[in-house]
Amino acid sequence: MRPSHLFLAVLVTAVWGVNFTVIEVGLDHFPPLLFSALRFLVAALPAVFLVGRPKVAWKWIVGVGLTLGVAKFGLLFVGMDAGMPGGLSSLVLQIQAVFTALFAFALLGERPSRVRLVGMAVALAGIGVAAVDEGTSGPLLGFALVVAAAACWGVSNILTRKAAPPDALNFMVWVSTVPVLPLLALSLLLEGPSQDLDALRGLDWPGAGTVLFVAWIATVFGFGAWGWLLRRHPASTVAPFSLLVPVFGMSSAALFLGESVTPLRWCAAALLVGGVALASVPPRRPVAVSAVKPVRRTEARAEDSPVGR
Repeated sequence: MRPSHLFLAVLVTAVWGVNFTVIEVGLDHFPPLLFSALRFLVAALPAVFLVGRPKVAWKWIVGVGLTLGVAKFGLLFVGMDAGMPGGLSSLVLQIQAVFTALFAFALLGERPSRVRLVGMAVALAGIGVAAVDEGTSGPLLGFALVVAAAACWGVSNILTRKAAPPDALNFMVWVSTVPVLPLLALSLLLEGPSQDLDALRGLDWPGAGTVLFVAWIATVFGFGAWGWLLRRHPASTVAPFSLLVPVFGMSSAALFLGESVTPLRWCAAALLVGGVALASVPPRRPVAVSAVKPVRRTEARAEDSPVGR
């Protein structure tokens, strides 16, 4: 990976980590479901008029829009509003890798390797330690909602894999159009029109800034740049960088919000990140001896050439 591409990968994970701190600030200005609806509204407009028509079937756009936009982000924002710290949320959400592997086994018949099973067990142990830590310092309801959000993220990962979008930015922008109305309806029903109107009437520059950051920087730029990297490098090269998200998430929350990081939380972070790293190891593919033939020095594959990338 070129240094500029390496920098971009780290930058995206830093943006996604800091995003949890920004969400914490935004929740001081908006009810959680309204905030989530505004996030997707601003991410979709005006970008939807600039990225062209959808490049996958609408069933995948709607499916991912509901599971990722409404379920995952709705539960995440409500969980954080219920008291789940932003730094810990960035860590606990990484359990989505375990949920993705479980759903891939149940729905797609993908059998996890022994290494992945060990990684999943270690990651689940990390979640257990984090739950003990949160149970002694905060409400378990918020923790449970964030774990549920990670499970919904796992479902959306399976749907995205089935959709196989050729353009990640195009796909994410169109997906962002789906959750707006369901989230607004849930906000009116559960949070009340008076609370929503008060938040919109009291909109100030810090509140507007949080919406712009989570919509344009974390969503449009983040997913667009991540998709750009995935088109130029193997997923096994790009995906491990996502393990930096909780590092930036916990660090920024401690720095800007004063969130404490207890010894138990450090232990949970080590177990969860290490387990997810193991669970993300791709299985080895056996190579048939009869299929291997000598390659002359003059022969080179396009994908191995810097020009081909």
